[in-house]
Amino acid sequence: MTTLEDNARALARRLIDRHDGARLMAGIAGPPGSGKSTLADQVVEEINRERPGLAAVFPMDGFHFDDAVLTAMGRLAHKGAIDTFDVHGLRHILQRLKSNEDEVVAVPVFDRAIEIARAGGRLIGRETGIIVCEGNYLLMREKPWDRLKPIFDLTVMVEVEVEELRRRLRVRWEGYGLDEAAIRHKLDGNDLPNGLAILAGSAEADLTIRN
Repeated sequence: MTTLEDNARALARRLIDRHDGARLMAGIAGPPGSGKSTLADQVVEEINRERPGLAAVFPMDGFHFDDAVLTAMGRLAHKGAIDTFDVHGLRHILQRLKSNEDEVVAVPVFDRAIEIARAGGRLIGRETGIIVCEGNYLLMREKPWDRLKPIFDLTVMVEVEVEELRRRLRVRWEGYGLDEAAIRHKLDGNDLPNGLAILAGSAEADLTIRN
């Protein structure tokens, strides 16, 4: 069976071989709990082991609407659904990174421990040749999300069986100390419906990884 480490090494090799000096943008999408964040981190680690400083991770989660905004929208209980992200802000930063005209770009990073996106949580410099963006909805076909896929030079979809997703997500929320009622809401009221929508509604990726 191909492991996550094998997939990371293979994807890193593909990106290094494709990099010709111009900035390369890769997008890794998948349902919550699919392992896309871990894959993205390991791909960048593999690239930087061979070519120090060449790659950086750019997480989509930094574009969560703030809890105060979601409360006003009546959507706090569904945080993580496709309408709870600033898709236009994400698109503009992706385009800014793609053009690579600025000396450095500050990107927001989501802090899951406090459920808040920290503005300027990560700096990506002009010398960074490969950006690996990871997020649930990067390949969605619905408007305006469909404007993201053309920005990427390589796209990856991470797929996982639904029952395995359920198991992983339960472990995640148990780790944050949620009670059973809250876990059931997270799973059946939010994460799994979002995951199924991602699998059904995403455009075909250049590469599919079954994790």
